Amino acid sequence: MQRPRHGGHRAWAAAIAGCPVEAIVDFSASLNPLGPPQSVVQALVRALAAPDPVAISCYPDPDYRELRACLAQRWSVDPEWIFVGNGAAELLTWAAREAQGLEVWLPRPAFGDYERALRAAGAVIKPLDWLSCSGSPTAALLPEGIPGNKRGRVLWLNNPHNPTGQLIPREAILPLLPHFEQVVVDEAFMDFLPGDAPQDPIDLCAAAACPSGSVAPLPRSQTLIPYLEAHPNTLVIRSLTKFFTLPGLRIGFAVGHPERWRRWRQWRDPWSVNGLAAVAAAAALADADFRQRTLMWLPRAREHLLRGLQALPGWDPWPSQANFVLVRCPLSATQLQEQLLRQYRILVRDCLSFPELGDRYLRIGLRTLPEQERLLSACREILENLSPIAPID
Repeated sequence: MQRPRHGGHRAWAAAIAGCPVEAIVDFSASLNPLGPPQSVVQALVRALAAPDPVAISCYPDPDYRELRACLAQRWSVDPEWIFVGNGAAELLTWAAREAQGLEVWLPRPAFGDYERALRAAGAVIKPLDWLSCSGSPTAALLPEGIPGNKRGRVLWLNNPHNPTGQLIPREAILPLLPHFEQVVVDEAFMDFLPGDAPQDPIDLCAAAACPSGSVAPLPRSQTLIPYLEAHPNTLVIRSLTKFFTLPGLRIGFAVGHPERWRRWRQWRDPWSVNGLAAVAAAAALADADFRQRTLMWLPRAREHLLRGLQALPGWDPWPSQANFVLVRCPLSATQLQEQLLRQYRILVRDCLSFPELGDRYLRIGLRTLPEQERLLSACREILENLSPIAPID
């Protein structure tokens, strides 16, 4: 079975571990371990148990008006500015098609599907070195360093950044927008920041800080959605699968100028979002309790994992604002991945799909504290049983 380029491939992991898929503890997919919400499960049960289960017995509304209305209410935008898709992956495909023949400035390392979609669409990729500029887009993209004519130039950003988990302050992105013909910002992990939407409780930042006091208050909303009307060249893509743990249903949305959607509707297949996915998304968006519980849990879990990784000899984790941690290891990441699978049935993600990182990095998704303790204990045991390790170059 071919090595996966994405996280969450538990069938591949189970084949190596020699166990059922259900026995794998998956740290490779950056999903919320508290979900799916029970409200979503109950909504799906009701939809399937109805005398006439229209979610599966009828074609969906091709305009997805009810779901777009739910999304519009949550993010305080006009429903006409919203386009729903079969996960963020479909939306990236259409955003890439708009960049056909154009020069796309892409900070790297980057999520591999960006280059897949852009190359398939015939875009020209101009890579930018994210690591050397310490994760600051202004260091690599200062306006005075950008040629004056923006025609034919596109910017793709990921915020919070995958795989480092670093957050780009909104104030650093806004000055860049006028210098590009198109801007695409993938905010797939923005849900994990408090204050992402106007309805979020104001005091979550202080309440969510760890008892140790070592965690800085989490930032308020950094989404670009409120600024899109002033910057119609800019598109924001969001995922609904990661925060609500719905990857099997494939649901995402984009926010941008309605003129863009007229083009996209000519390209896409009809009914790309199935009826059950639309039911699940609407129920998830209405579940304020689940969102608050997640935002209270997340900083403690992230601090626990960061401290545990820092305590491992030779391990160097990056500070993160997302629901995962990138860590540099003192040994081959693929070797460690295999040992964790064979001996402990634990799956972590190597970073071979991020060529700039190579075989010394792991990206570890947050899970419950007992599961994280299990991972940390397994890593300690592996390190203790290794022969002396050569220093990192």
